[in-house]
Amino acid sequence: MQVSKMAAGLSGSEIIRIGNQVSEQVRQGANICNLTIGDFDPKIFPIPTELNEGITRAYQAGLTNYPPAAGINELRQSVSDFLKTRQGLEYGPNDILIAGGSRPLIYATYRTLIDAGDRVIFPLPSWNNNHYCHLTGATPVAVPTRAENNFMPTAADLAPHLPGATLLALCSPLNPTGTVFTKAGLEEICDLVIAENKLRGADEKPLYILYDQIYWLLTFGSTEHHDPVSLRPELRDYVIYIDGISKCFAATGVRVGYSFGPPAIIEKMKSILGHVGAWAPKAEQVATAHFMPETEAVDAFLGEMKTNLQGSLQALFDGLKELQAAGYPVDAVAPAGAIYLTIKIDVLGKTAPDSTVLATTAELTSYLISEAKLALVPFSAFGSPASEPWFRASVGAETVDSIQAALPRLRAALDKLK
Repeated sequence: MQVSKMAAGLSGSEIIRIGNQVSEQVRQGANICNLTIGDFDPKIFPIPTELNEGITRAYQAGLTNYPPAAGINELRQSVSDFLKTRQGLEYGPNDILIAGGSRPLIYATYRTLIDAGDRVIFPLPSWNNNHYCHLTGATPVAVPTRAENNFMPTAADLAPHLPGATLLALCSPLNPTGTVFTKAGLEEICDLVIAENKLRGADEKPLYILYDQIYWLLTFGSTEHHDPVSLRPELRDYVIYIDGISKCFAATGVRVGYSFGPPAIIEKMKSILGHVGAWAPKAEQVATAHFMPETEAVDAFLGEMKTNLQGSLQALFDGLKELQAAGYPVDAVAPAGAIYLTIKIDVLGKTAPDSTVLATTAELTSYLISEAKLALVPFSAFGSPASEPWFRASVGAETVDSIQAALPRLRAALDKLK
């Protein structure tokens, strides 16, 4: 069968492959601590009651026809007010685009800005930028990051790659690491982009920033979220933000995302998604528009959710640090935000009881599923080399008890390696 070169060249998702392994183990009766998917178990993290009830009322009121392609005005106004109140960003309703989650908005950003062959810069590890480059024919420029910088890209990392590039794709808090930009670190990157754009002629595309902040309301302790336009207002014409309710309200299946940025860019994104039809359902839009201004309810929900998420992340972090103190070759980066913990399990090259040599993180992942009943996602799923022993653990679909029960199994599985 003949298909397009783009379709023929699409690579499968390693996360889905791991998920299939987990599903097979579960089918056979295994009790797996599944820390793979970046999602929530609604029994552990339900959406806000007010949002749930608002969706139900909207359906009962018959709000099941097409919404406006850019999103209902009431929701775009609520998002505008929410951004101004909570982040100090002033974007009017016409600067905001609503879609069925953040993925169509990322795709629309790429489609709006990228011509085939244009260079897109993104850090390793990061989520899905390699696939969006493939979908749009962009030339990917994947920039490795380092553990000592919490896997966040630095200005020094990015500087050699900026000349001539069209898009710099950034995310904070970062999927897959759960780490964030420091104020100084992001300021330095912003200054590089400003300097690069001053060098470009009127007939050249500027360097844009795609800033994915979908997890920004989920930061812990004294961690602060920072964004480019708040730090450097002169970047306003060059930054396209990706945001939404999927993560902050545990509403991944509700499918309400929003993007905001320069009006000319947002207008083109509206046109693209108007043809694609990637709209958020009307009832969900209406309910979200009513919920976002409810400051007390939003704050109460976020407070409880962050407490619970941090409890799960901290339990996993503390358990790994105890193993490390006992001499095991494991480590973890202190949780700062999102729903992820960065874990190091440094046993590549060792031999499993069945004589399999764990040469790559794919083999180590399979070993942990079968022996420790613990499922993690290696950073190789996010573009890093399979020889680097780093993993993402997502805690939204497991309880603290389940996480703590997995730690002795991990210890036992490590003891079996030679």
